[in-house]
Amino acid sequence: MARPYLSAGLRGLRHALVTREITALALTECTLQAAEASRQAVNAFATIDWDRALRAAAESDRRYANGTARALEGLPVAIKDLIDTKGIDTAYGSPAYLRHRPAADADIVHSLVERGAIVVGKTTTHEFAWGVTTSSAHFGDTRNPLDPSRIPGGSSGGAAAAIAHGAVPVGVGTDTGGSVRIPAALCGVVGFKPTRDVLSTRGVFPLAPTCDHVGLLGRQVDDVFWLANALHIDVPESDAWLSARIGVLPQIAPVPLADEVAGAFDAAVQRLARTFACIDVGPPRGTGGLFEGVFGAFAAIVLVEGGIEHFRRNGWDRITAHYGTETVDRLRRAEGMDLRAYAAAQETRRCFTARLRDMMAEVDYLVLPTCPCTAPPLGASEMQIGAWHGTVREALMTYTAPFNIAGFPALSLPLPAAPGTLPAGLQIVARPGDDGALLQIAQQIETLLAEDSAA
Repeated sequence: MARPYLSAGLRGLRHALVTREITALALTECTLQAAEASRQAVNAFATIDWDRALRAAAESDRRYANGTARALEGLPVAIKDLIDTKGIDTAYGSPAYLRHRPAADADIVHSLVERGAIVVGKTTTHEFAWGVTTSSAHFGDTRNPLDPSRIPGGSSGGAAAAIAHGAVPVGVGTDTGGSVRIPAALCGVVGFKPTRDVLSTRGVFPLAPTCDHVGLLGRQVDDVFWLANALHIDVPESDAWLSARIGVLPQIAPVPLADEVAGAFDAAVQRLARTFACIDVGPPRGTGGLFEGVFGAFAAIVLVEGGIEHFRRNGWDRITAHYGTETVDRLRRAEGMDLRAYAAAQETRRCFTARLRDMMAEVDYLVLPTCPCTAPPLGASEMQIGAWHGTVREALMTYTAPFNIAGFPALSLPLPAAPGTLPAGLQIVARPGDDGALLQIAQQIETLLAEDSAA
């Protein structure tokens, strides 16, 4: 089968399967070959399961033939290596869990398989999702398909890289502080984090349970919409989006925007202002405002909750013998945390969430950059943006982590980029529970920006 089918998107693939223009078996074979190519080129896959996927495809073809096809019948999907898949190697990105095969699917995998989706393999992740680069001394670094000298972002970097490379139309990842949206922005794809607990995290190796979300990635918003709709995230059919009030956040202190991101974001806002009521809700330049202290609180919560999750599973002997150095260092810092620090972080979280709810009583959506910069080089641990200097982790997460703290739904879609330039992301945030409405307006914004870029 010709590989161009893989660029059709889920809606086009579904139509081709229903009309029998293609078979599920042929589509799956093509996807598996493309997954192998992306593993070789950019290390996007940790495991590719040919036998299981081809057996599932044969069953899908039987269902199409007898009229019992389900919502996602025969459609290929990749699953992050942090998420349990029954009988498929799931190492959580760590040599400590090599050859680990879960006895049951995570809830999200069970839901997809029950609807006919075909799991083609497991995409790479930063060890235990505790990082934003998807690098690994043991398994090798995952690379950005748009520039292999740069990171794809993380921790769901393998899923974004696989989609950007053309291996799969959609992937399932996790997002604790931006782990779906960051790689989506850096690889030029779409990443969606629903409201906390809309998608079950049971069967996902926890990083920080009160911040963890399951998220969806796709080549375009319609792919994410198609997957979300099958998971009972209903998108409204009304045209209420036309009257949406959009709050614009140009930046979050202290991390400024790189010039190329600022230019792309400003151009997008100018286009949106021709259709929507856009209101600048950012604080005066140089002040913390709404987000004061939030990143520090997030970091403390992750350190404490991450430490609890690992120390209840493994002792120091196993951790130091089998975990990566970066994770060991973080767990040593976690040992030094106390209840007062965690309580203070939770109080900051409570106050921020209340402020954010108040702000969003005045607007329907927020728009802001997903990340303040394009993809950093492989191996970089620190970076400079304008006069600001800090870690890659802080740079990439400052604009995304607040919405994990608050549990609000957020989506990243690519900003129009000039030829030969790396992508940046536009992040759209909605009120809790407005997941379907967020997908609806994201589709409209994606269309508006594409039309303006093509003009």
